[in-house]
Formats: sequence, C-alpha cells, structure tokens
Amino acid sequence: MTTEAALSLVRPAKARTGAARRLMAGSIGPVAVVLLVLLTVWYAAAVWLDAPFARQTAPDPAGLGLRELVTLSWSQERPVLPAPHQIVGELWRTVADVPVTSKRSLVHHGWVTLSSTLLGFALGTLVGILLAVLIVHGRALRKSLLPWIIASQTIPILAIAPIVIVVLGSIGLKGLLPKALISAYLCFFPIAIGMVKGLSSPEPMQLDLLRTYNASLWQTFWKLRWPASVPFLFASLKVAVAISLVGAIVGELPTGAQAGLGARLLAGSYYGQTVQIWAALLAASLLAAALVALTGLAERLTLGAMGIRR
Repeated sequence: MTTEAALSLVRPAKARTGAARRLMAGSIGPVAVVLLVLLTVWYAAAVWLDAPFARQTAPDPAGLGLRELVTLSWSQERPVLPAPHQIVGELWRTVADVPVTSKRSLVHHGWVTLSSTLLGFALGTLVGILLAVLIVHGRALRKSLLPWIIASQTIPILAIAPIVIVVLGSIGLKGLLPKALISAYLCFFPIAIGMVKGLSSPEPMQLDLLRTYNASLWQTFWKLRWPASVPFLFASLKVAVAISLVGAIVGELPTGAQAGLGARLLAGSYYGQTVQIWAALLAASLLAAALVALTGLAERLTLGAMGIRR
C-alpha cells in the first residue's frame, strides 16, 4: 500500500473522530446519548414488566418466541409500564386527533392546569419578592419571618392541599383560585430565599458609597440592590415556575376536578389506563420544560438589556 493510499484511509477516520468530539463537546451529543440509554432501558423494562401478562394471554405460551413476546409486551392496552411509542401515540391521539375543546384533549387539560399555574406563579413571585424586601430591610423581620418561611416548607403539600380546597370552598371560593394558592404556596419559597440572597449581595463598600452620596433607602434599593438581585431572581424563577406547575396538579387531585392534567391522572388511575397516565405525565413535563425555557429566554433578554454578561 502506498503512502497516499494509507493517508486516504486515515483522513476519514480522523474526520469522523473530530466530528464526534465536536458533537460531544456541545450539549446535543451528551443529551442524545443519555436519551438513547434511557429509551433502551425503558424498552427493556417494559418487556420485563409486561411479559408475564403477555404469556398469560398468548394463544400458545409454550411456543411463544422472543420476537412475539416483545411484540405482545409493547402492544398491550393496559400495560404495567407502557413502551415509549405507546405514550407518544397516546399524546398524538389526544393532541392532534381530537378538538381542543374536547374533554379528551390534552391541550384542553393542559390549558386548565397552565391557567392556575401562571396565576399561582404570579402570586408566589409577588409574595416572595415582598417578603425578601421586608427581610433585608428589617433585622427584626429577618429573625421572625425567615424561620417561619423555612418551616412552612416542611409540611407536605399533599396534606395542605385538601385543607385549602375545603376551607376555601366553604366560603365560596372554588375553581381556579384555590389551585393557584397552592401553586403560590410552593413557589414563593425559592423566590423569597433567592431574593434575600440577591438583595444582600452588594458589597459593604458599595453601600457605604451610596451613604456617602446621601442616597435614600429607595434610591439604594432601586439603583443598587435591585439590579444586583436580578440574576438571583431569575435563577429562583426557573425553579419556582416548575414547582408552580406541580402545585397546580396537586391542587386538582383532591377536588375531583373534571379538567386539568391532575384530573387526567385521576381518570387514568380510576380506570387503569396506564398509557393515559404516562401521557399526562409526559405532557406535564413538556409544559414545565417550556415554562422554564421561556423564563430562561426572559432572563437572557433582561440581563442583556442591563448589560450583564453571563
């Protein structure tokens, strides 16, 4: 073999290696590898968990081959663990094949949950920021409020949700507001803690400089503390918006709601529709990911407008 021929074989191999390194150096390659591993494990687990029922219902269990066993395990109507393609098929049927006004539409259920999520997120953000401002500007409030804020998160939300629903329902408050309050209860905590850290982040020298300029409390807050807290605020908002969605779903569970992703989960559990349950869970995760992505976009735009590079 000549030198040129050997080099012609080496160059494509080096090119493939370089392309693979560039792919793995970014975010797409590692995510794709993790997703592939997850799908492989998921499909294997689906066969393992659903195979016993497949053998019971097969016409000839003794002559059942591996391929037939896998096919039957991945095509059951009510499997113990649905295969990923079954969940995707259910998502397609409940999103694209039915009108959005239908009670079977996940778009309809997702919108109901999203409404209470956004209202609870707005309330929780407002309460969290106000509490953080009070804590930072009042030493007595720091000692009195902060321990109670931390202690409030030690109570399981599943224990609080039915109480909130029943109490508010007894005074005529039903529908969106009770679920939004449960979302606000969950999401105000990371915002309050993050904003306390952010509002306290300016250096003592910076605060002394503003005192030298005879700046008022409001000027110190607006010109120094608030800009310094914005990165902390958005970091907290990313956590809070996802928790707010969880709170909205939890708020739908004890009410026997007829609409919402929580209602969809309940209906699936009542009738043993595991594919429906997993489809609702996947829809909730996609909705949470979209909310976090939108919050991240708002963060980049806001910090860019402020001249902060990250």
